[in-house]
Amino acid sequence: MGKARRILRNKKALTGAAILVFLTLVAVFAPVIAPYGPNETRFLPGQPPSREHLLGTTSLGQDIFSQVVWGTRLTLVVGLVTGSLCAAISTTIGLVAGYFGGWVDEILSLITNVFLVLPGLPLMIIIAAYITVQSVVPIIIVISITGWAWGARVLRSQMMTLKNRDYVKAAVIAGESPLRIIFCEIFPNMLGLIVANFFGAALYAVLSEAGLEFLGLGNVNAVTWGTILYWAQNNQAILMGQWQWMVVPGVLIAVLGMSFALLNFAVDEMTNPRLRR
Repeated sequence: MGKARRILRNKKALTGAAILVFLTLVAVFAPVIAPYGPNETRFLPGQPPSREHLLGTTSLGQDIFSQVVWGTRLTLVVGLVTGSLCAAISTTIGLVAGYFGGWVDEILSLITNVFLVLPGLPLMIIIAAYITVQSVVPIIIVISITGWAWGARVLRSQMMTLKNRDYVKAAVIAGESPLRIIFCEIFPNMLGLIVANFFGAALYAVLSEAGLEFLGLGNVNAVTWGTILYWAQNNQAILMGQWQWMVVPGVLIAVLGMSFALLNFAVDEMTNPRLRR
């Protein structure tokens, strides 16, 4: 009950969760909310917003509002799945490196430092440019490969502090295996930091996916907010007066990113006594 009250009192958590729940409902009920299919081309091209087409139509005659609604699905999938993969990789590497130390820590820290030194966006662009499979899956893999290192570094530092606690030493004396100590004794005490790491990675994933799709390095035939921006830019939406084609998905990407950022900050505040008011 104490944790529930703390969440309800945290305005960042409530705002971020409300936005995420709303967008999730839009994604789930996209067939009901969207008046048309995302790839239907039976309408007049380049139409302004109207009662029939709330955001107008594309240069190919597709309903922009329907595309935005359907694009919520893949955009959320990329953010949540990639965030989960990044959190899993960074948690495993960070906890193992921090607990075992020695040559294990040196090898894993070297790998982590390499990914921290390499610039993220150029590395993603280079990897994505050589992938020929036209699917969202390669984008998820590329972002996961380039986005786990920062979380691993933070979790390693926290592990090096917690492994010297009395309850960990007691578990070692009791003869428990290292993996059980890491994932059963220490892991629950780092759950807040891991959740914050997940939301940070999800934010990174949403922005990175939009950037890669905007550059045409993903599957431009898929319907995501990033691909909507790609086609709007290619068809000079702003110059043609179709500002809503470019602005609406861009604002939604920012809103979803704000949701993940607010949840990230809220988890930090609730788990770190120094940040509590």
